[in-house]
Amino acid sequence: MVINIMPLQLVAQKSNLDIRVVGKGQPVIMIPGLTCSGEVWDSTIAALDGDYEYHVITLPGFAGQPALADHEGKYLEKMRDEVVGYIQNQKLKKPIIIGHSLGGFLALNIAIANPELPSKLVIVDALPFMTAVMMPGMSAEDAKPMAKSMKTQVVSAASQPLEGRKAYQRQMLVSMINDKDQIEIATQWAIDSDQETVGESMYEMYTTDIRNELAKIKVPTLVLGAWVAYKPFGSTRESTLKLYTDQYANLEGVKVDMTDIGNHFIMWDDPTFFQAWLKKFL
Repeated sequence: MVINIMPLQLVAQKSNLDIRVVGKGQPVIMIPGLTCSGEVWDSTIAALDGDYEYHVITLPGFAGQPALADHEGKYLEKMRDEVVGYIQNQKLKKPIIIGHSLGGFLALNIAIANPELPSKLVIVDALPFMTAVMMPGMSAEDAKPMAKSMKTQVVSAASQPLEGRKAYQRQMLVSMINDKDQIEIATQWAIDSDQETVGESMYEMYTTDIRNELAKIKVPTLVLGAWVAYKPFGSTRESTLKLYTDQYANLEGVKVDMTDIGNHFIMWDDPTFFQAWLKKFL
């Protein structure tokens, strides 16, 4: 299936964020994941009912957007503050914040730092400490050498021939997206992204543990996860659900559910599940 990208009104950039706005009504901030364009949300926007005003973000350095000139090793912190600044400058009252992957991690950080700002959070396949999934018991400090090595590999790969880079990205995305056409879309976004920004973002996520900070979030939160891609490695729905609920244990009243057919890009792979939850939760 090829996504039909619906036309969205382009709004002048605020600070370093590329923002597109569509619709009228309650504001909804939509933050994509690593390397992704805000267009990843277009099929969701087209399917949702209700009176919403969608503010669709593409982060600097991703999917062809200009990279930051200098983020001093604090890219995610700067992105958190810029999204908050945009909400405040636009006088958006109690927006719903929806974030996928890195965007979900940002959404959590926004609500931790500004508990009164959002009205609800929707977190799409993101965790407050991703490293603990791969290496249980590892601390954020312990993860630094591994994360530094990962960043170095990402940055150095930018010098490789284009077709090789595309092949590598496709291979990475096969376990994240079901549809071949959508894999190609996401592959191009990744190729068009600034690899220094990608590497730094990954480093910061893998070395930041916000599990204990989740208690500061005071708004209803929905977390949607995926597990089927890890079935060959022994994961089950039950084991993955427990992993997620354990990571979100400090977030009071959080709702957690799993798609049974979708991979990491749940909004693309299992739109029926994803859209039904959004309509119910929003």
